[in-house]
Amino acid sequence: MAIQAMDQLEYESKHVHQVYEEIATHFSATRYKPWPVVDEFLRRLPTGAVGLDVGCGNGKYLPVNRDVFIVASDRSKTLVDIASQHQPHSAVVADTLYLPHPNSKFDFAISIAVIHHLSTRDRRIEALKVILQTLTPASQNDDGGQALIFVWALEQKNSRRGWDTGHDQDVLVPWVLKPDHNARPNSATTYHRYYHLYHEGELEEDAKTAGARIVQSGFDRDNWWIIMARQR
Repeated sequence: MAIQAMDQLEYESKHVHQVYEEIATHFSATRYKPWPVVDEFLRRLPTGAVGLDVGCGNGKYLPVNRDVFIVASDRSKTLVDIASQHQPHSAVVADTLYLPHPNSKFDFAISIAVIHHLSTRDRRIEALKVILQTLTPASQNDDGGQALIFVWALEQKNSRRGWDTGHDQDVLVPWVLKPDHNARPNSATTYHRYYHLYHEGELEEDAKTAGARIVQSGFDRDNWWIIMARQR
C-alpha cells in the first residue's frame, strides 16, 4: 500500500482520526474487558502513582486500579467524553506526538493499540520518544517510570485475520458500523482504519532507537508488547 502517495497527516486524518470519531460509540460498546497483561501492569503499581493513558479510547483501563491516578488522552473528542465518565481520573483531547504534559513527572504510562496507527516509522519512533520523556528518570535508588506499549502483530496466522510473515505490514482494516449505531439507520457503513503490523522484534528496535531501555516484552492476543523505561 503506497502511503507515500498521500500526505502522512492527511492520510492518518482520513484513515484513523475521522474513522474513530465516526465509530466512537460503536467502538466503545465493544471495548469493555481489560487485557490481562495491561490489568496486571496497572494493579501492581504503588498506591498514589500518577500516570498517563495515551490513546485511551473509551477509558476502559481507568478504573482497573483505584489507588492510582491517570491522565488519559485521545484524538477523538467523543471517546474522551466517554472516558471522562471514569472519575476521579481526567481525560483530554491530545495528539500522541504532542502530549500536553510536563516531562519527567509521571510514574507510569500505557499506550494500548495506538502507535500502530501512525503511518511511518519516524512517527512511530517519535511517539515512543514522547511517551518516554514524560516518565520519571531512573536514579540511584529508583528504576524510574515505566510505560507499557501494545501494538498489533504481523504474526497472526491463527487469528481470523490470518496475517503472517511475508504479508504487507501496512494495511487498511474494515470496521462495519451497523444500522443501530449509524446516522443512516437503514444501512451499514464500512470504514477503513490504517494499521502498521509489527513483525517480531520491531517494537523493541523502535523503542531502543527512541532511547528506551526494554524492561520486559512479550506476545499476547495477536499483539506484541513491551514495558520500557528511560536509560539509566
